Amino acid sequence: MKFALSDKTPDSLATDCLVVFLGKQDKSLPPVFPEATRKQVSRLIKDGDFSAAASTHLVHQPEGLKARRLLLARTGSDKPLNASAWLRCASGVAKAVAATGAKRASVCLPDKLVAVDDPADLAALTVRALGDSAYRFDSYRSKTPPAASLTGWTLLVSDKAAGMSRAVKQAQAMVAGADLARDLGNQPPNVCHPEYLVGVARDLERQYDKLKATVISEKQAEKMGMGAFCAVARGSEHDGKLIALEYRGAAGRPVALVGKGITFDTGGISLKPGAAMDEMKYDMCGAASVFGVMKAVCEMDLPIHLVMVVAAAENMPDGRASRPGDIVKTLSGQTVEILNTDAEGRLVLCDALTWTQQKFKPHTIVDVATLTGACVVALGSHAQAVYSNDDTLSQQLLAAGEATGDRGWPMPLWDDYQEQLDSPFADMANIGGPKGGSITAACFLSRFAEEVKWAHLDIAGTAWVSGGKQKGATGRPVPMLTRFLMDMKKKSA
Repeated sequence: MKFALSDKTPDSLATDCLVVFLGKQDKSLPPVFPEATRKQVSRLIKDGDFSAAASTHLVHQPEGLKARRLLLARTGSDKPLNASAWLRCASGVAKAVAATGAKRASVCLPDKLVAVDDPADLAALTVRALGDSAYRFDSYRSKTPPAASLTGWTLLVSDKAAGMSRAVKQAQAMVAGADLARDLGNQPPNVCHPEYLVGVARDLERQYDKLKATVISEKQAEKMGMGAFCAVARGSEHDGKLIALEYRGAAGRPVALVGKGITFDTGGISLKPGAAMDEMKYDMCGAASVFGVMKAVCEMDLPIHLVMVVAAAENMPDGRASRPGDIVKTLSGQTVEILNTDAEGRLVLCDALTWTQQKFKPHTIVDVATLTGACVVALGSHAQAVYSNDDTLSQQLLAAGEATGDRGWPMPLWDDYQEQLDSPFADMANIGGPKGGSITAACFLSRFAEEVKWAHLDIAGTAWVSGGKQKGATGRPVPMLTRFLMDMKKKSA
């Protein structure tokens, strides 16, 4: 999808479809439109053809405009929309425009209808909504559906300043990153295994000069002492891999993103129920998202030092798989009693966290994982859980989520929960019982990041949409994490 900015007036722009947003109580178009167009729309509203509720209305051959079609869209609210609500509104309109068969469309940015401080932020949000709505995953259809007719958008703005153009380009980079994350998540598990993710890293390394890839094999990991990681990986015919990409856009110690890359999760010996087990291909969406963030950062050429680490393995129940009751020694030297082999994400992540600190000496680590069903129970599909040992880091992530509409919610990391991980035989157990499952999982990981600023995102509820024809990866939290890195750079400048 291509995007352009224009400061032309609505009446002078020749386009297949012009989109105009109206508030719940607006009875006509803004004064910038020709009187003939405003009268036409006022008649539609007066006649009841265009309700005050959130809806769209298509006008063919609008009076006073060069546009072939005028699509009117209600926000459905008397108050300015927040970022999340605006993304939903603009995405719905994008689908309505695509259904018209328009090849090129234009949109008037409604500054007063969205709660943003900077018009550039509104432009960025709009580009993301329009770009994300165009996503398709047709790689495995025997007959590829016809290509979408809609190929580009023009954003009508009052000012084409450099800041606006930069915001649009950054938003396009976020879309590209989210698209990569969605593509990886949607891949079938017989294709997307750990070695496949190695190939993705190598492809990115070839594409961007500032990237350097490092791959640790399962055998190497075992020799290095990654007993927790190998306990998960050894049950599969596909060898586990620890994959790193280092982006050197600046000097100094890096920020590190660590992603859980369980390319398929059967639960291991603690086998999952069969219903909806196909969706366990999405258990690598933490890895997919950090790949997506890395792509977005490369596309922006962001002046930061960033490391991405993916702990890639397949959790299978063969004769070499770990058993409930096994005790393993982690790379940190701490021992873990495995009480449930379906709590495997924290096992691969704990060794990845230790290795990342030893290898790259980051000043900040954020790990991203579809870690617990308990998180879905707690927060549903609207927000990812945010845990951190540093309040400032937590607030930075939450602020980035609010700004991008990719929201998180702060969760407790109190010592009170740590005792649930007590084991009579090892330093800790890998589960903490039925209460506070997402919290105790975060407490487990916190024991492997005590000497660094660290945050954990549990994205089990936000990484994909379950069931039905709408099933698929969402690309979250690529926007949150990318904005977090952008904001961090601004503050350090």
